[in-house]
Amino acid sequence: MQRLEGRTAIVTGAGSGIGLATARRFAKEGAKVVCADLDATAGERAAAEVDGLYVQVDVADEQQVQALYERAIAEFGRVHVAFNNAGISPPDDDSILDTGLEAWERVQRVNLTSVYLGCKYAIAHMREAGGGSIVNTASFVAVMGSATSQISYTASKGGVLAMSRELGVQFARDGVRVNALCPGPINTPLLQELFAKDPERAARRMVHIPMGRFGEADEIAAAVAFLASDDSSFITASTFLVDGGISGAYVTPL
Repeated sequence: MQRLEGRTAIVTGAGSGIGLATARRFAKEGAKVVCADLDATAGERAAAEVDGLYVQVDVADEQQVQALYERAIAEFGRVHVAFNNAGISPPDDDSILDTGLEAWERVQRVNLTSVYLGCKYAIAHMREAGGGSIVNTASFVAVMGSATSQISYTASKGGVLAMSRELGVQFARDGVRVNALCPGPINTPLLQELFAKDPERAARRMVHIPMGRFGEADEIAAAVAFLASDDSSFITASTFLVDGGISGAYVTPL
């Protein structure tokens, strides 16, 4: 399919995981891809693979996010799609009883403030250009609780969910669609690191997934491509769950 032919898409966190899989999917569907990442090596590699543009950016820095959009527009004329995906889940973000203020604030900056900034500059441009699609990475943890808490991560993703809903409503008549993607547990480097460090904690997650497996980054990328394309033209302000059924489960199959 070439649903994104002639369009320009910005992907943050494009150097690995869901961001890289989505950059590949966008390029496969015909988009020009701006690969934004703090890691220059990973970002440049991703951009080279998809014949796109790499921009190094700290997504929590307003001047750098503004410069990212200015660079993309100077290079390609306009931005049609923004995938605000970059995020962190550090080990010092744990139970509220153990998580310090510095860890809390660091996660909020990267996971929530970055989405605020990405939306701010994407919406301003897209309104002038006649519309566009914004996809923000939230999480299934934004709609359910966990006894193995990552308190700041969970709160940040709840914020992404609420902000996406409000923006999707506010700017719908300007042709700007905003949706929150809520992946379930996905087989990415972050999850693999969790397995390596704490197999018991990781195993507690697996048992609750009705499909009995973690998702793959390519499966999430397919959902992002759908939300970015005109196939989802009547979808905005949505909580788009791609979680293997975990958020709908009470008892999973044996």
